[in-house]
Amino acid sequence: MTILSRFSGKRASLGGILAIALLAATLPASGTARAAEYVNVILDQATIEKLPDHASTVVIGNPLIADVSIQAGGLLVVTGKGYGTTNLVAFDRGGAVLMDKLIRVQGATDAIVVVYRGIERESYSCTPICERRVTLGDTASFFDATLGQAGRLIGQAQGGVGQSIQR
Repeated sequence: MTILSRFSGKRASLGGILAIALLAATLPASGTARAAEYVNVILDQATIEKLPDHASTVVIGNPLIADVSIQAGGLLVVTGKGYGTTNLVAFDRGGAVLMDKLIRVQGATDAIVVVYRGIERESYSCTPICERRVTLGDTASFFDATLGQAGRLIGQAQGGVGQSIQR
């Protein structure tokens, strides 16, 4: 018995079965997203998406993985905040879904050197000289020290700007 025999009462041709199989492969399975609906973002970077016309509400499933900022002209800036996959849904004022995409956040792969000392991990950006890099998953002491140095540098730069303006 073939798949189509239940519907037509006749034996289906191979071409008919293939046509149905191809149609079924293009439809989303219940509870899963369509493969072509991914937005790929590198951690700590942003990408631009176009919002559909009349979108009034945008929801991110897990804001620890990705964040969005709505800009003029219906542009949506998607920023990778943590590793993993979450979803983005845009609704119109009536609650109809206008956009439903998966956001996949991955780590950078270019010019990154990861050093393991037992279970301790440190990441460096080597472009071309290797410098400490704040990366999720690094050992807490390395991560906190690197983040603290970056914060102090930013504070010094902001303080220096204010002083040079007040001459």
